[in-house]
Amino acid sequence: MSARPFIVAIDGPAGAGKSTVSKVLARRLGFALVDTGAIYRSVALKARREGLAFDDDEKLGELLSRVHISFQVVGEDNHVFLDGEDVSGEIRTPENSMAASQVSSRPVVRAGLLSLQRRLALQAPKGAILEGRDIGTVVFPDADAKFFLEADPSTRARRRFEELFQKGVERSLEDVLADQIKRDQDDASRAVAPLKPAEDAVKLDSTSMPLSDVVRILEQTILDRMSKR
Repeated sequence: MSARPFIVAIDGPAGAGKSTVSKVLARRLGFALVDTGAIYRSVALKARREGLAFDDDEKLGELLSRVHISFQVVGEDNHVFLDGEDVSGEIRTPENSMAASQVSSRPVVRAGLLSLQRRLALQAPKGAILEGRDIGTVVFPDADAKFFLEADPSTRARRRFEELFQKGVERSLEDVLADQIKRDQDDASRAVAPLKPAEDAVKLDSTSMPLSDVVRILEQTILDRMSKR
């Protein structure tokens, strides 16, 4: 029986640098990238399009039975496809981000997507990097390497503001910070899979650290562990 792919879990709040770091790491290591946040955002987008209430567990469960989410690397970007449609930009609007936070708090949604997240990672030929909120605690508690990225709120809000600005989304920094604070509270206080570091996760504060340095630290840790596997 062949060994399973090397699994890397990267958790942390919005704006801590998870997406950028994960994308660079996956490219440098030749690993598959599974953006679990994009999976929840896609479900939220489909629910919004169909006018579903975010607390309607019965209809959300039915929606999960017919949703199809996949990833495809296009150039330097990891594109997200919902039922065959590229929704990479639409799932990351502020409105959809807040909707994703609400949808992801529903036990029926988390349970329904758990197998999808695991399957996407385990079918990788070499290894997989999963980024999200509960990878190291729920999705892959036995991950080969676990990391928890942090940064102070103002730094995270500034990063998100710049990201939105580059995409042509006009939002004030104050609004971005307010949305982030609410999402942080929602993610940390939800009853199912709250945002928290795994006990054995390597914690890294990226507030004053270039993301290139974060990548190097994580990469070296991963390579060291792969050599001892």
